[in-house]
Amino acid sequence: MKAAGKVFKYGSNVDTDVIIPARYLNTSDPSELAKHCMEDIDASFAEVVKQGDIIVADKNFGCGSSREHAPLAIKSAGVSCVIAKTFARIFYRNAINIGLPIMECEPAVDGIEAGDQIEVDFSTGVISNRTKGETYQAEPFPAFIQKIIAAEGLVGYTRKHME
Repeated sequence: MKAAGKVFKYGSNVDTDVIIPARYLNTSDPSELAKHCMEDIDASFAEVVKQGDIIVADKNFGCGSSREHAPLAIKSAGVSCVIAKTFARIFYRNAINIGLPIMECEPAVDGIEAGDQIEVDFSTGVISNRTKGETYQAEPFPAFIQKIIAAEGLVGYTRKHME
């Protein structure tokens, strides 16, 4: 599995309240959440993000509340992967549970800039910066996580294995 797209870059401690502001939590409709994704940190994000684009952030991405709305909003906006130095643990679990690929890779975060075109290979952990001609090595997903992501999340994975 691979992802490729343009980078949107953010700093440290991007919390779930700026990923999807609480005022929009009265819905769990993915398309509605996508319209407001990153609104309080990047007002134009939802209008300019394209299918496959990638978020890169510094430390502690997804901190704050345990709401699953945050990774769901990101995935529904078309983001194919989030790369950060570190993730809040509950966000990490929620992202995998809904099938949003996330990777921790400090060198990639340090080397990648907003607007760069990158490609991520989830099975090898190789992150290629096409803009700069650089590569970075992240820890690849274990096989069972790759299967969860391929099934669009834990619910899809479970359904597939119960059939």
